[in-house]
Amino acid sequence: MKAERIAALPLLASVVLVAACNFGRVEQGRVIRYDAAQGTITLLREAQPARAGAMRYFLPPVTVRIPRQPADMGPAPLAGKVLAVNAAENSVLVFDDDTRAVKTIPVAAVHEEKGVLPGDPRVAAVIFPVVNASDRKITVYLGRERKLLTLQVAEEQLRLAADTWAIGDDVRYYYKDPGQALRLMNVTRTDLAKGEH
Repeated sequence: MKAERIAALPLLASVVLVAACNFGRVEQGRVIRYDAAQGTITLLREAQPARAGAMRYFLPPVTVRIPRQPADMGPAPLAGKVLAVNAAENSVLVFDDDTRAVKTIPVAAVHEEKGVLPGDPRVAAVIFPVVNASDRKITVYLGRERKLLTLQVAEEQLRLAADTWAIGDDVRYYYKDPGQALRLMNVTRTDLAKGEH
């Protein structure tokens, strides 16, 4: 009987291995491009857990096909190149399409409002970033930090592509094939307290 149990161990191990292979994986990241026509998102995967003082996102960007069934996807994501805004250090971290790298843009934080919730009238119906070319000011909303920030930039920075100053949505997706999301949740636009998808 003992010999039979021992002989069955390799078979049991192979069954467990096959079962494990059938489980998918989950990734989360910041959307830097969304192509609705092609059904793809391009994102920078987020380090989990985020390391203090380290870059939150991994390079290079990855492109993933969105779920085939609309019911398996939350709200369509907004794309943007801003990865982080550091008002204390007067800098914005952005993904640069031309160099395929992350770069720092110097700015001057001229106004900051904290504790601004997504439903607040100051942000609810506003499409960010808000660019005021005459004053060289750009206003952005940091949903994660609940901050509304107005930044002053150099003249040449106003000529950068508009999505340079946009903050892309954070998404979480489940997959088995790394290039095809089976389910996708827009973390930025999902009220987790209500259990929505």
